[in-house]
Amino acid sequence: MMKSPTILAVGGAYIERSGQVSGAFVPAASNPGTMREEVGGAVFNALRCAVRRGVSGSLLSVRGGDVLADTLSRAIAAAGIADLSVVFLDRTTPSNTVLIDGDGALVAGLADMALYDLALAKQIRRAKVREAISTADAVLCDANLPSTALERLVALAAGKPVFALAVSPSKAARLTLVLEFLAMAFMTRPEAGALTGADVDADERGIVDGLRRAGLKSGVVTAGDGPVLGFDEAGAFSILPPKKVTDGAADALAGATMAALLRGLTLGAALRDGVAAAMLAIESGGLVPVLTAADFADALALVPEPQELA
Repeated sequence: MMKSPTILAVGGAYIERSGQVSGAFVPAASNPGTMREEVGGAVFNALRCAVRRGVSGSLLSVRGGDVLADTLSRAIAAAGIADLSVVFLDRTTPSNTVLIDGDGALVAGLADMALYDLALAKQIRRAKVREAISTADAVLCDANLPSTALERLVALAAGKPVFALAVSPSKAARLTLVLEFLAMAFMTRPEAGALTGADVDADERGIVDGLRRAGLKSGVVTAGDGPVLGFDEAGAFSILPPKKVTDGAADALAGATMAALLRGLTLGAALRDGVAAAMLAIESGGLVPVLTAADFADALALVPEPQELA
């Protein structure tokens, strides 16, 4: 069992903007509402949570030469993460902006992330990155990386566990060629459907069997307020979360689960840690929860034991 495991994370760290309309949304008009902005990105959110659970982390991403880049840099430093990222002075920092109506339903989204496709694959060829991979206990990546970058990263990490985040249904397919080489992948039901071609409403056993046929040895599938599925070579199970696992909370779930696995816990026990972290993320209203020992113990006590799939 490793006492202080280290993770190298490669992927998205960007600005998350969420605008909520006050009342009903009116198309083609100026709608009153509020805008929230914070630093996010699936791989960064998950790594921050893993660090708060005792892991040492470093991050490789790319950003522009604008004011938002400074915001990102400060957030990475504040999280206690070593920053290996590269700045492109003539580019804008990636961002994701969503607009939701008064009931919380998505109206529209805009992902300005072309810089990842343009630059991340080249960064993985750097000697500094190869050195970081060689000294890490595990690698975390997300599907913001293009397929060529994912293949190269997995090849460089041969012999080390590689964890992956599917990010979105449209990007999840990028993981297809590396599924068999992953230690674990985290995804939602729609993202699982994108990987397997299965209906998002398929039964739990069907989802797990489809992912196994696709080559994945171990995975975690979230479904909002539905059961969280986990499977590995030892079996498959589900955990009903006490609270709905939203997108940001799913990142926290992934980070805490990875940290527990690297400490030597079984997947069932590790995923209970993940669900507890997701609960705290929801309660804190942020992308990454405050994980004091007492609060975490209280949340973990509310998480039911895993139930084997029939």
